[in-house]
Amino acid sequence: MKAFFATNGPKLFLDETSMLDIGGCFIGETDLSPGRAIPDDGDPRIDHSLEGFLFTCGPDHIRHPEPIEGRDNGKKYPLHGSFSSHAAEILFWDTQGEDAECHARVAVKMATGEPALLERHWRIDGQTGEVRLSDRVTNTGRRPFAPVHMYHMNIGAWLFDEHVRLTGRMLEGGGFPWTFGNDPGGVFCVPALQQGEQWAEIALGPIAAIDGLTLKVKFRTGTLPYLQIWRNQKLPAHVLGIEPVSHRLASRHELAEKGELEMLKPGESIEYGLRFSFG
Repeated sequence: MKAFFATNGPKLFLDETSMLDIGGCFIGETDLSPGRAIPDDGDPRIDHSLEGFLFTCGPDHIRHPEPIEGRDNGKKYPLHGSFSSHAAEILFWDTQGEDAECHARVAVKMATGEPALLERHWRIDGQTGEVRLSDRVTNTGRRPFAPVHMYHMNIGAWLFDEHVRLTGRMLEGGGFPWTFGNDPGGVFCVPALQQGEQWAEIALGPIAAIDGLTLKVKFRTGTLPYLQIWRNQKLPAHVLGIEPVSHRLASRHELAEKGELEMLKPGESIEYGLRFSFG
């Protein structure tokens, strides 16, 4: 892990061994990442990623494993896709001034054996403390594939009290307590796109454990038009996840059948964007 921080904002620890995703996310002395308070899905690489504050799934699959199309050998896409556990090549790293900035590339081998490339740009604005992530995925292989993408932002829910709420225009009634649904937890996925807006915003707070600050998350709706939220308080899990995602909560078969899986041709790219801050 490499420490990444600016004059203002959180102190992040970026994981060079897995996508340059976020391991720890510290506000002062408090780490918001869930650590081992997570469910075990039986995939060690996802266990490693899930215990951090943010990991990325895709580019070939999101959510739970499903059969690879056109295969009769029963092979499936892996849990949350092929991204996790691919090492990052850091091209630029600057944390000396007021801001912090990092550029990296990740060569990915997908479940089909075909390659893809992730170009990743992290930046922390030293004045506002806002963290900005820009990703570009390019098909570097010889065959088209259907790109899918999800950011999993996971927070240790033991940090929350009864005053913590989820707030956003895409939520029913504009928001509700973080303990939505039935115990010990659940998941929902809603359209995030508001007409004319390029960015959607969801907030979580106030969080007393970090001096009453609220986590504010923004994401580009052009390629991440849905928001998925999940929570799990079934021991040992104690986590809440904010997950901007490219596709609604449905099987690959259903998405393909309804024409919702567009193909990325060799040489083509697609871009995603995420921002978050505490205030």
